[in-house]
Amino acid sequence: MEFDDSLSASMDDFADNTQDLEIPDELPMMAVRDVVVFNYMIIPLFVGRSGSISAVNDAMNGDKLLMLVTQKDATKDDPAPEDVYQIGMVSMIMRTLKLPDGRLKVLVQALSKAEIQSYTQKDPHFRVQINLLEEEEPKSISVETEALMRTVREQTEKIMSLRGILSSDLMMIINNIEEPGRLADLVGSNLRLKIAESQKILETSDTVKRLRLVAELLNKEMEVAAVQAKIQSDAKEEMSRSQREYFLREQMQALKKELGDDDAYGQEIEGLRKKLKKKKMPKHARKEARKELKRLEMMHPDASEANIIRTYIDWILDLPWKKSSKDRLDLKLAAKVLDEDHYGLEKVKERILEFLAVRKLNKNSKGPILCFVGPPGVGKTSLGQAVARAMGRKFYRLSLGGMRDEAEIRGHRRTYIGAMPGRILQGLKNVKTNNPVFMMDEIDKIGADYRGDPSSALLEVLDPEQNGTFSDHYMNMPFDLSRVMFITTANRSDTIPGPLMDRMEVIRLAGYTLEEKMIIARRYLLPRQIIENGIKTRQIKLDDKTLQLIISQYTHEAGVRNLERELGKICRKAARKIAEGGKGPYTISKNTLEKYLGPPRFIPDAELDTLMQPGLAIGLAWTEVGGELLHIETSILPGKGKLILTGQLGDVMKESAQAALTYCRSRSKQLGVKAGYFETIDIHIHVPAGAIPKDGPSAGITMTTALYSAIVKKTLKKGVAMTGEVTLRGRVLPIGGLKEKALAALRAGIDRIIIPHENEKDLVEIPEELRKQISFFPVKHMDDVIELALGRLKKTGRKRRPVKAK
Repeated sequence: MEFDDSLSASMDDFADNTQDLEIPDELPMMAVRDVVVFNYMIIPLFVGRSGSISAVNDAMNGDKLLMLVTQKDATKDDPAPEDVYQIGMVSMIMRTLKLPDGRLKVLVQALSKAEIQSYTQKDPHFRVQINLLEEEEPKSISVETEALMRTVREQTEKIMSLRGILSSDLMMIINNIEEPGRLADLVGSNLRLKIAESQKILETSDTVKRLRLVAELLNKEMEVAAVQAKIQSDAKEEMSRSQREYFLREQMQALKKELGDDDAYGQEIEGLRKKLKKKKMPKHARKEARKELKRLEMMHPDASEANIIRTYIDWILDLPWKKSSKDRLDLKLAAKVLDEDHYGLEKVKERILEFLAVRKLNKNSKGPILCFVGPPGVGKTSLGQAVARAMGRKFYRLSLGGMRDEAEIRGHRRTYIGAMPGRILQGLKNVKTNNPVFMMDEIDKIGADYRGDPSSALLEVLDPEQNGTFSDHYMNMPFDLSRVMFITTANRSDTIPGPLMDRMEVIRLAGYTLEEKMIIARRYLLPRQIIENGIKTRQIKLDDKTLQLIISQYTHEAGVRNLERELGKICRKAARKIAEGGKGPYTISKNTLEKYLGPPRFIPDAELDTLMQPGLAIGLAWTEVGGELLHIETSILPGKGKLILTGQLGDVMKESAQAALTYCRSRSKQLGVKAGYFETIDIHIHVPAGAIPKDGPSAGITMTTALYSAIVKKTLKKGVAMTGEVTLRGRVLPIGGLKEKALAALRAGIDRIIIPHENEKDLVEIPEELRKQISFFPVKHMDDVIELALGRLKKTGRKRRPVKAK
């Protein structure tokens, strides 16, 4: 807190001379920056803006009175009326001086507080209509007010004493002021406050409240001043102690040298220098390491920064700048390894072998950025391990699920306590090579908050054109990630940010058929569970029919995670029997299966047909855990034309239901109903599993077919499912996730699927084995769907046949 003795002392001299001054209602206005002018205050101002100079000249040509208000934002050079506070001070210009650079130096005295009522002129400067705000000091000082004034005087004296600027003349002026308002203005004008806080003091009209506000700010300022003084004192003591310790330690080192004792710190520095000489690294990294090593050598070993520098040098020496593992470029051997670890997944295996072929022909090729998208349990993570094994590379896995801090990718800056590199460089340090298979799991579940957006940081990591110069905040130097083979995994691709998705080559893993699951269980899952549970292969017998029952009646998934869990349960129960003295072998058959796994959890495929009745249609939906069957039920009730939708349907599905109703109303003749029929009924569409939210456009034709079936009271053909979006005019639009939906249909024993005509091209993505078991019927219009599902319409005059993918 600083006071200007000469300006403060002159307040009383001017106060009496301005009592009888008549202030007009309209004055030129000038905005000031970084200062709030208080009553009775005399202050020099430097005026440089053209509008402000014009306002000063206008005042000098008149009665030298000027309205001074403070800007809300000091950075604005041309403030508008809304950029200034409305309450300010009417001030008199006492003296002006023109400076060589064209600016004016103006000495002003604040006369009276006023509020702007309106702006009468804006160019070349503001002129305003004002209303004077009169303040009356209390006629008598209460005991409470007197105590408050004494507190303010004492706190002011303490703050000046703490800062070493105590002045007896200034304290005499403060002690002689008997008005609470003037004391508040004098002290408040000299506190180091923010503009908003100073303006709040100025706008407080009650003098006692204003003084109380100043007292609160003085308390805060006194606490800050006390802490500041303590910090300065502690820093001075610490500096003296450190200098003394440094001198004594230098003497001890000199004595040890004379006595022939080993210099441990010097040996440590020399060891780091030898490591640096042997380590292969780029020139910029070696240069930085030498610079930091020189700083460490000149520093005392017990200095706080020495440990930070030492850790940084260790990181430079531990990173695999130029250390690579040798790729296994034998394509036949790599294909054999991939087949040993995983069954199926031909696309992924083909892509890995293509990369190895390119690597064999061009050793400087960049690593691919692959993204495995598929439901849980299809082997995305284990496939990454198999890729590393096939290529002869190290493997590192990083889970991104729930990550919200950008520093997890880029690291923390060394200025922070406990700073360290990001997880990318940590992984490379762990595997000790610069070309591992680096798997990033759950990339679709990255979060973002006030600490940054990790997905934005990954844009550089997963871009082959940029990751050759990846810069970690901790290392603060480029590191080449172009030799790393990045593989990411996700359950769904729609939650991955677009720019990040654009940098990756997406390979979709839809799921496994029943036959594939049986082969996987025989080759991989069952042998692994037998070993993990400590039993022998000959002690447990499981035939194919029983295994098929386990897959169809105890699991309902695209992958094989739950299947392995069920097999593990069987092996554990067998292990308990053996541990209790049983010898086995234990045969698990259809009759004994319930003793091991309990009753079946899912309806057998053969029973689905018994559920069919008019108004029920089976649709196919895509979820992040694979394809699912969607049973849509429709009932016709006497009513007044209402459409009731239940089952936690999303907005898109509700719109599909409206489109279905419109289509059916447009087909009244084909339905054989009278005009006005739909105004006499209520239609209730329900999708079971009401606790689960559902949405998406692909249930459009299913809803329409279910409604059509309910109106004509005819059951759909057996073993038929469908998927597709419908328009008001009955056009069938394409959908996504066809392979996942086909697998779901196959699991449920459905062998006929109606699909949009534009999805016919996607049939090539479906395995040939699956295409042999399911017939696909492409349709262009809703009339075709009704003809196939109900055999109701006969406009085509021909029998529709399923298509086969070429």
